[in-house]
Amino acid sequence: MKQASILCGASLTDLYRQWAGDYPKFFKMDTLSKLGFLLAEMLVHDEPERFTFREDRAVLVFSREGCVANDRNYARSMQDFPSPALFVYTLPNIVSGEISIRNKWGGESSAFVLESYDEAQIWEIVRQAFQDSRTKSAFVAWIDCPADENYVTNAWLVDKTDLF
Repeated sequence: MKQASILCGASLTDLYRQWAGDYPKFFKMDTLSKLGFLLAEMLVHDEPERFTFREDRAVLVFSREGCVANDRNYARSMQDFPSPALFVYTLPNIVSGEISIRNKWGGESSAFVLESYDEAQIWEIVRQAFQDSRTKSAFVAWIDCPADENYVTNAWLVDKTDLF
C-alpha cells in the first residue's frame, strides 16, 4: 500500500509543477480538488501505462467538511454576480470526478462526508468497494478542507491484497 500526504501550508502550485505540470485545468479547481488531484499524482506518477483507461480502480474520497470552503467562496460571489467557475465545485464529489477524469479511471467514484475522521468506517467502506469483482485497486483519500489555507490530507493507493 502506497501512502501520500500534503502538509498544510505547502505551495500547491509548487507541488503541481513537481508532480504534474501538464494539466492547466488544475488552476481552475477549488482547493479540495487540487489537493485530491495532487495526492493522486504523487501516488501514481510512476505507473506504467498511466493514462490508459481502466475500470478496475475505484476512487473513494472522504472528508468532514466536504467543499464548504468553496461554498463560502461561491456565496461571496453571489453578492455581485454568481461565478459559474466556483459553482462547478460546490459538490463534494467533484474531487473524485477530477481524479477519475485525469487518470482515466472508470471504476467506482465516490465522495463521503463523515462526522469525523473514523478510520474503521473509512476502511469498511473501502472493503465494500472491493466487493465489486471489477475493483482491483482503489485511490482512497481523507481530505478535510474547511478553508482554503486550512486542510488535512492523507491518501493511499490500495490493492485488494492489502485488505483481504
